[in-house]
Amino acid sequence: MGRKKLLIVDDQIGIRILLLEVFATEGYETFQAANGRAALEIVRNHAPDLVLLDMKIPGMDGLEILKKIKEMNRDIKVIMMTAYGELDMIKEATDLGALMHFTKPFDIDEMRIAVNMQLGEDGPPSRFASGS
Repeated sequence: MGRKKLLIVDDQIGIRILLLEVFATEGYETFQAANGRAALEIVRNHAPDLVLLDMKIPGMDGLEILKKIKEMNRDIKVIMMTAYGELDMIKEATDLGALMHFTKPFDIDEMRIAVNMQLGEDGPPSRFASGS
């Protein structure tokens, strides 16, 4: 099946580098985009399993990108990254199909655990798998 693919969409290079390092170490094939146009190009060409999507991106905002990702492929999982106080947008993102959100500055370990949970369904059986 190959490695799971993860796309990081954020206009801040520091956050992209941090997340790329973390998730490459976790064994994912990682992609990054600084804006919506680049993000949608990667979605079209690589069909990532999960997208970490910043809500506030110059040009096309996170909600618009989320909408377009879901139009292209409903099955792509999306986790939003938000600034403090974007609650109205978070509700809209959830309505559009985002799984969850992390408020910046987020705890990188919590993010890692959440991504592993979302992408782990056909990985090694979890400790919580029910025995027969």
